[in-house]
Amino acid sequence: MSKKFLSGNEAFAEGIRLARPQVISAYPITPQTIVVERLSEMVEDGSLNAEYVHVESEHSALSCAIGASAAGARAFTATSSQGLLYMAECLYYAAGGRFPIVMMNADRSTALPWNIYGDQRDSLSQLDSGWIQAYAENAQEALDLALMSYKIAENKAVSTPYMANLDGFILTHTYETVEIPDREQADRFLPPYETDNRIDFDNPKNMAFSAGPDTNYIFKYKEHEGVLAARDVINETEKEFAEIFGREYTGLTENYLTDDADYVIVTLGSIAGLCRETADKLREQGVKAGVVRIRYMRPFPNEELAEALKNVKAYGVLEKDISFGNEGTVFTNVNSALKKAGVNVPGYDFVGGLGGRNISPADIEKIYSDIEKGTDSVNFIGIGGGNNGK
Repeated sequence: MSKKFLSGNEAFAEGIRLARPQVISAYPITPQTIVVERLSEMVEDGSLNAEYVHVESEHSALSCAIGASAAGARAFTATSSQGLLYMAECLYYAAGGRFPIVMMNADRSTALPWNIYGDQRDSLSQLDSGWIQAYAENAQEALDLALMSYKIAENKAVSTPYMANLDGFILTHTYETVEIPDREQADRFLPPYETDNRIDFDNPKNMAFSAGPDTNYIFKYKEHEGVLAARDVINETEKEFAEIFGREYTGLTENYLTDDADYVIVTLGSIAGLCRETADKLREQGVKAGVVRIRYMRPFPNEELAEALKNVKAYGVLEKDISFGNEGTVFTNVNSALKKAGVNVPGYDFVGGLGGRNISPADIEKIYSDIEKGTDSVNFIGIGGGNNGK
């Protein structure tokens, strides 16, 4: 194992190198481009043995990955923002075909207005596409997710494509010290890809076919079961990862100071670190603050959230997303999880960071204060007045 000073993009590329994809389909888009640039350098210098295909669009990038996976290859691609939306048609093809492709998405605002900075509206808009969705907090987790993603996606009970999301610029371009596993460790953790879900001239099968109402329904149910199966596979994979690499992860969520918390912020991505720092500060002032970081939006951590929030006085969801005309998508999911579990705790939605707008420590403190006092059901950080979703 070695240590390097890497950006989130570079760390993810290192994790993909260790996973040994056989086909990389690449199309550049800010702030993702560095990932496919680094992988191209690895292919060129021989440290990664893969077919590197520079395609003409994001739609083609995922189409190429689908074709590679259908041929039995381990495939990787990456995108961001409008590129992910351009891929949207292919997302459903990949999931419906049960192709365990891994894709990194650099979370970035969507147009219009045109903006290259980070929020999470791009990936959250695709929660219904059938992909596993993970959200990294830092560069080390980005590398580790890159390696774990194939183990999870390729599990026969799952057989589902995997989208790893990194906050644009805040994580993709921030440099940190990262531990890089050695080749022997990585190969012990992730064996070569083998699948029956591929083109085979000796044993022909029908792939990417049409299905009428009677059978289409069953295929969709099986697709749903595959994403649900990822819950246990994620836990099993992280346990094996800890045994080999010594780094532990906590499944679909990560709790901080929640055992006795009165007021909790639920969030995802890199902003969780600032939330934890603020919770520490408030604890020194006698406020029992806590944080729940959602690591996976699909499969969704219904039980984990209900358990973490069942005894709190109130909670708030901090998210970089808005479903226009309603509320943030993350809040919708969290609120549903609690209602299904019979947990009747006041909850409030806080929308911020759209288009990369800064969320400050003072903003986080105010969120905790608003949770404690009670506020509008939907709140836009830094914008007062208005209906706010009531």
